Amino acid sequence: MLKGIEDMTKFSLLCGTAALALTASAAFAAEVVAVEFTDTPAPTDAAEMVTTHSKSSAIVRYSDGTTKEFPLAYTSMFKTTDKLGDHAAAQLFNAKGEPLMDANGDAVIAETPDANSLLAIADKLFMVTHYEYDWILGNGTEARRAEGWYTRMPMSMSLTEVEQAGDGTLTAKSVKPIDFSSVDGLWIPCAGGPTPWNTHLGSEEDYDLYFQAVSGEKNLKKTTEGVRALTELYKGGEAANPYHYGFIPEVTVNEDGTTSVAKHYSMGRATWELARIMPDSRTAYFGDDGDHVALFMYVADKAEDLSSGALYAARWNQVSGVGGGSATLDWIKLGAATDAEVKAIIDSGVTFDDIFEATTAEATADWAAQGYKMIRAGHSGDEILRLKPGMEKAAAFLESRRYAAWLGATTEFNKMEGVAADPQKKNLYVAMSYNEKGMQAEEGAAQDHMQTEKVVAGATYEVALAGGRVDTNGDAIPSDWVGTAMHVPAPLLGQDIETDALGNTAHPDKVANPDNLFFSPAMRTLFIGEDSGTHVNNFVWAYNVDTGKLTRIISQAAGAEATGLTVADNIGGHAYIMGNNQHQGDWLDSMPADLIATLEAKALELYGANDKGTPNYKLEAHVGYLSGLPGM
Repeated sequence: MLKGIEDMTKFSLLCGTAALALTASAAFAAEVVAVEFTDTPAPTDAAEMVTTHSKSSAIVRYSDGTTKEFPLAYTSMFKTTDKLGDHAAAQLFNAKGEPLMDANGDAVIAETPDANSLLAIADKLFMVTHYEYDWILGNGTEARRAEGWYTRMPMSMSLTEVEQAGDGTLTAKSVKPIDFSSVDGLWIPCAGGPTPWNTHLGSEEDYDLYFQAVSGEKNLKKTTEGVRALTELYKGGEAANPYHYGFIPEVTVNEDGTTSVAKHYSMGRATWELARIMPDSRTAYFGDDGDHVALFMYVADKAEDLSSGALYAARWNQVSGVGGGSATLDWIKLGAATDAEVKAIIDSGVTFDDIFEATTAEATADWAAQGYKMIRAGHSGDEILRLKPGMEKAAAFLESRRYAAWLGATTEFNKMEGVAADPQKKNLYVAMSYNEKGMQAEEGAAQDHMQTEKVVAGATYEVALAGGRVDTNGDAIPSDWVGTAMHVPAPLLGQDIETDALGNTAHPDKVANPDNLFFSPAMRTLFIGEDSGTHVNNFVWAYNVDTGKLTRIISQAAGAEATGLTVADNIGGHAYIMGNNQHQGDWLDSMPADLIATLEAKALELYGANDKGTPNYKLEAHVGYLSGLPGM
């Protein structure tokens, strides 16, 4: 709800006329008290299966007792290949601002838009968008590497200047890349979103840069390839340091469209899906993606300042293993630092071997007696490590997941994705895309805190938050938003099924493999986007946390992941559910061959192909939003 003369003035500036402001004032004389969504059916028609769309409406109830229905529609603002300036919207660049080229001499254009933050800056509207990653190398890896191809490319974010029409339509006026050269570039920005102080908080999903020799030759090659791409492509031959990547970046947008960026090294290093800030503007929770990962919490020293603080990791104390399981939580403090302190450690040239000493059971039969500990943290498998003297801070902030495991925190969560908070109920929601691997009993594992039922379709957990808590050392945690217990609300537990006629292996009327999460306080709704290997079409869902009603509101084009999910409750008298997609045409192995052929033919008919005959459907991705919502 727009409140007061100042907000009405801002609305008038955004929309351009005083008349529109008066119209908005009359329209919003009654406050919104409840919002309910109607369902978008799971598609079975080929044309609908290859088209991102919504058939939902928002039914809005007002404080004067009236109800109004608002039909919704998915609106694409631009495709990644659209030229909105001097180049394609998702074109990638090196540290000098020069375009990255592939081995064929073509400009590299990402088809992987992810996070969005829609930011009102003075009388202007901007949007920050992530471009996550691309599989550049493809099949024939060794041969294509010899031809000069790379496994992945250094990725980017863009800044879009957005124009808002009186009816709420958003139009991209221009798109330009955000310069990250001052922080050594960017590696796999995944999810993200706006902070309470109106900046954009992103992520670096460091899938490749944390493997060490102890992890095995195959895994080490991933780090070698990542460093090679950053060194040769982004930094122009200057050697890249893996410890410069895997952090939480923050983007500040200025009224003139310039940006400044920072990486928050004091928030720790892992495979970050994103960091979500709690209403105190100090406490943050992370999604740590991959298998055998941890639930981390960061408490900043000052509100609206993420440059210094303390990092914690959770210990799952299981209460039940039924479904997604339930537990109480303890918190282990890893350490406290400033960004500058951690950056200085990185720049000193510290390596993994400076922090930990690694051995094997074969080489050191009495490893436990010698101060080593066996851990299983991340994709590296079992490791036997001993912390070197004086390296606690380096371990805490550069090897955060390994150090968490070394100190006894739980590193058994799997595919931990988005997080969101309900400030009214004081709950945190955490998406676990696939409840498997470390989350089940593991014979011979280094630790086995979690022993839940396997649910390939995943689940979204609810975490109770409270103040007055202490860490495992008995020291007070300076936050009123500390997780105390977690469980899965029944509607948010996925359901595995036998493969159906379309190839779904999870129930199409339930959330499968939740990824992006965003909570709207005004709508009392948790929005959930899927990155599903079990649904043929991924969906965006609306879950009313008060009524427990779960509704499908967007159907993504087949094969595409639902990304970029953020919600703006009121900008210029309109609400927006932002949503992108990526990897259209990544068909599931479970889909019938004749269905794949039908969908490929329909996609080619609807969207055409490029001059090399490659279907546009697989080259393009959309950045857009769900239109038709009134301001809340």
